[in-house]
Amino acid sequence: MPDLTTLALFSAATLAILLVPGPAVLFVVTRSVAQGRAAGLVSVLGVHAGSVVHVVAATLGISAVLAASATAFTIVKYAGVAYLVWLGVRKLLSKPPAEETAEPPVQSKRRMFWEGFVVNVLNPKTAIFFLAFLPQFTDPAAGAVAPQMLLLGLLWMVLGLASDGTYALLSSALATRVRRSLRARRRIDIGSGLVYLGLAAWLTGEKA
Repeated sequence: MPDLTTLALFSAATLAILLVPGPAVLFVVTRSVAQGRAAGLVSVLGVHAGSVVHVVAATLGISAVLAASATAFTIVKYAGVAYLVWLGVRKLLSKPPAEETAEPPVQSKRRMFWEGFVVNVLNPKTAIFFLAFLPQFTDPAAGAVAPQMLLLGLLWMVLGLASDGTYALLSSALATRVRRSLRARRRIDIGSGLVYLGLAAWLTGEKA
């Protein structure tokens, strides 16, 4: 297993990466602003449930297939793009309630969880990142590499839950007042839709 010094270095590097807003953070913040704290936290859980898939895939070497096969990478990438476009268009076309004081529509927590899960799983860059990042902190002399990668992946997810959860709490707190206004909520929906479409465009432009 990695020693304490390695784990400390890994934790510092992980936090440095997590604190820089990326696609997952933007997704969580968008959901938190639009739907509130609970929606943001559920989305965080969904995103990092998707991280479990990537960690296991990297450990088993499946991510190496994505890194080596342009076709496999492209298929997964455009599946993710299509899903983000669907989320964005749905937000842009959503119709607000008739009354100014109406509460924001409540979505199923299960649905919000799985949307976060799918968005993360269908990002092949995340799969390749784990494949490239985790092995840098393993040491064959310290034992089998696979258990070390699983341990590092688990540590990543714990830190990710804390970091993304903080983003969710802060963004939902700041958005509580504006969500009470019908006009503001419509603007949030439009902004959310544009963020989803922007994430889709970003993923389209990324190369393996």
